[in-house]
Amino acid sequence: MSITVLFPTATEASLFQHPRVQTVISGVGLTATAHQTSKLIAQHRPDWLILAGIAGVYPHAGLAVGEVALVASELEGDLGFFTPQGFTHLAHLPLDMDFARRHTLHCPYVDAVSGFTLARGVSLNAAMAPFIDTSAVDIENMEGAAFFHVCLQENMRFLQLRAISNVAQPGEDDWDMAGSVQALTDGLHRLLAQLGA
Repeated sequence: MSITVLFPTATEASLFQHPRVQTVISGVGLTATAHQTSKLIAQHRPDWLILAGIAGVYPHAGLAVGEVALVASELEGDLGFFTPQGFTHLAHLPLDMDFARRHTLHCPYVDAVSGFTLARGVSLNAAMAPFIDTSAVDIENMEGAAFFHVCLQENMRFLQLRAISNVAQPGEDDWDMAGSVQALTDGLHRLLAQLGA
């Protein structure tokens, strides 16, 4: 079985080693992740593609810094327009245009593993953007929606694992980078063991 793990940064990948798993640094953000995910699928088409990284948690979510979560859904949160009523997601705008309206993307493979807390993610190019609705999500990152979209379009089996590094709230600057990278690495080994790696 071939498995590839994408990490947005070398920092997030720094503690991970596995003799039977390929690792790739995708780069930070939606654009870099879409490119690297597409390239990996086209060139290697592994049996599983996993995105692993850190994430911020929203204060209302029931997760704590240092916890690890499997991401069940992703939303490209800052895709939209500012209107007189405020920010409106592109999927909810009454535009007279013919285009695919996508809002929340779901991972159909989360049942392939067990024992992980499930989280709802939102991907943002602007971290902690004050204009988006975070009431229906738990964590934020900068890559997940692009990863979900490409994998779904290409019929690729995929999972996303995130370790909570900080509270996603302006002024909350107490990040546990070392602890979250360790938690991510430990969680990733548990996940890979369940996949048979």
